[in-house]
Amino acid sequence: MTEYPGVAYVMPVLNEAEYLEEAVASILAQEYEGDKELVLALGPSTDETNLVAQRLAAQDSRITLVDNPLGRTPIALNLAIRNSTHPIVIRVDAHSELPAYYTKRGIETLKRVGAHDVGGLMDARGRMPLQRAIAAAYHSKFGFGGPAYHSGAPEGEAESAYLGIFRREVFEEVGYFDENMWRAQDWELCLRIRQAGHKVWFDPELKVGYYPRDNFPSLIKQSFASGTWRGEIARRFPEGKSLRHDLPPLLLVGVSTGILSAVIQPVAANALPKPVNLLLKLSQLVPVLYAACCVFAGIRAKGKGLKEKLLTAATFPMIHLPWAAGYIKGRAVGAGSTLDKGRVK
Repeated sequence: MTEYPGVAYVMPVLNEAEYLEEAVASILAQEYEGDKELVLALGPSTDETNLVAQRLAAQDSRITLVDNPLGRTPIALNLAIRNSTHPIVIRVDAHSELPAYYTKRGIETLKRVGAHDVGGLMDARGRMPLQRAIAAAYHSKFGFGGPAYHSGAPEGEAESAYLGIFRREVFEEVGYFDENMWRAQDWELCLRIRQAGHKVWFDPELKVGYYPRDNFPSLIKQSFASGTWRGEIARRFPEGKSLRHDLPPLLLVGVSTGILSAVIQPVAANALPKPVNLLLKLSQLVPVLYAACCVFAGIRAKGKGLKEKLLTAATFPMIHLPWAAGYIKGRAVGAGSTLDKGRVK
C-alpha cells in the first residue's frame, strides 16, 4: 500500500434530498492527499434526491452515479464498489458527515494495526429538538446497550464496524455484501472477514456525524426492521446470538403482561385465586419500573433542557419495544422481506 492510496467512497442513496449535499461536501473536503472518487448508488427516491445528485455530479468529475432500481442497501454498496477503482473502499452514508481528518486517520489505523476493516463512532446529532432527543438516546447505553460505535469503547478488535474503511482486496477474498441481507449486511460481511483471519477494528477517534430519524413513526419502523434482521442473524449464525439481545424481548413480554394485567385484574379479581391475583398485581409494576428507568436515563442523557430530556425518555420505548417485537419475529420466522421504510416517503 502506498503512503496515500487512492480512496473510493461508496454511498447508497434513497430519499436524502435534505442531507445529500452536506454529506457529499464533507467527503470531497477530506484533508487527504491521495486521489478520491465518490460513487453514489441512486435508489428510486420519491423526493428530489436524484436531481441533487445529478447537479453535484455535473459540478465535480470525481462523482459517479449508478442506478439502483431496487433501492436495497447491499445491492447499492456492491454496485458502487464494482463501479469504483481505488484500493481503499470507504462506505459512507447520505445521512452522515465525515470530519475532515476521517480518511487520513482511518487509513493510518488500517495500516498501523494490520486491519482489513476499520470503523469508528456514530456521533448522533440533531437539527431540531426531537431529533436531538433521539440522538441523545443513541449515545445513551440505556438506549442501545453494547455496541461500541454507539456509546464508545477503547480502541481494539470489534465484532462489526460502523460504515467501514476496507482494503479492496478483502472483497475479492471473502466476497461482497450479501444481497439477501437487506439489513445487517455489514455484520455478516465482518463475520466473513473475521473468519478469514483478518481484523475488524474499532477506532473511537473516527467520529462520524450522523442524523437519526426526526420523528417517532419513522424511528419505530427503523427499530422494528433492525430488530427483525438482528433476529435473522441470531437464527442463521451461532456467533450472532447474545444474552443482551434476549433482554428487550423479555422486557416487551413484561411490559405487555403488566399493561394487560392492569386492565384484566381489577375486573376479574374476585374470580381469581389469591396467588394469581398477587402475581398479576406484581406484573403491573414492570411497566411502571420501566417508565421510571426511561425517565431516569432521559434526565441523565445529553440535552439542552428538560423538554429535550423528557423527549429522550419518550424515545427509549420507541427503540426498545419495536426492536424487541422485530427480534422475536426474526428469530421465529426469519426476516423475510422486512425493510426499514422509515425514510421512504
